[in-house]
Amino acid sequence: MSLPAAYLGIILIWSTTPLAIQWSTEGTGFAFAVLARMAIGALVAGLLVLVWRIGFPLHARARRAYLSGGIGLFGAMALTYWGARYVNSGLVAVLFGLSPLFAAVLAAVFLGERALTPARLAGTLLGAAGLGVIFVHGDSLGGEHALQGLVALLAAVLVYSGSLVSLKHIGDDSPPLATTVGTLTVSLPFFALVWLLSDGHLPSAVPPRAGAAIVYLGVFGSVLGFALYYYVIKHLDASRVALITLITPVLALLLGNLLNGEVIGLRLWAGTGLILLGLAVHQGEMWRPLLRRLTAGSGG
Repeated sequence: MSLPAAYLGIILIWSTTPLAIQWSTEGTGFAFAVLARMAIGALVAGLLVLVWRIGFPLHARARRAYLSGGIGLFGAMALTYWGARYVNSGLVAVLFGLSPLFAAVLAAVFLGERALTPARLAGTLLGAAGLGVIFVHGDSLGGEHALQGLVALLAAVLVYSGSLVSLKHIGDDSPPLATTVGTLTVSLPFFALVWLLSDGHLPSAVPPRAGAAIVYLGVFGSVLGFALYYYVIKHLDASRVALITLITPVLALLLGNLLNGEVIGLRLWAGTGLILLGLAVHQGEMWRPLLRRLTAGSGG
């Protein structure tokens, strides 16, 4: 596969996922939408594992990774789908952009990693300032329950970041698609339980846009995006991969505005800008090789 095509594919998938999440819950309910998405993702990923004859490890470390990843996926996605109903879709991408900052703090606290250098601490503080700006303006970022939605999304980012730290600590080296199948399989009973407790009824009719969004998220958001991401990080240095987290929030905000009529106020742009600046400062060490190459190229 072409590396530029894979890189562009990740940006497009991650930028459109928040809006697709909102659309998928229209007329179906958040619990059914996320359950259907994960079931489709597990089926597609499982078929790919069988067709491509990819190994599916079941040793102790792999089982721990599936369990940790599945519980983290359930917590993060259940909270995301619940909260995304009440806020602008672009905010989902903006808040999930904070995950590297959260993960660094959690790794320092629970794994003893010396990840909080002065630059990373400054980046974390900038990100927190941006988050503060967004929360201060939270009552006008969506519907009646916008602040509750923001809190749920922030909790989702925290759960997601904790899951990343846990998986790093486990250190399983199973094939990415196998990890996807294991993670999705573990999460499915939890999503089914939430659906049974919250509603438990199949929608009498699934609106075409909601149905298309569910299928899109199941195939592209849960399987293809994951596979492309691992392909890209295998072939590109960390600085170029990190650019994705700076691009997708802005594109997600613009798509929400163009396709969903979401208003982007000055404070939202200010909060987003602070968060992205915090990410850039936090990941400053990753930019140095890229900057050296650009400087060398311009000097020649």
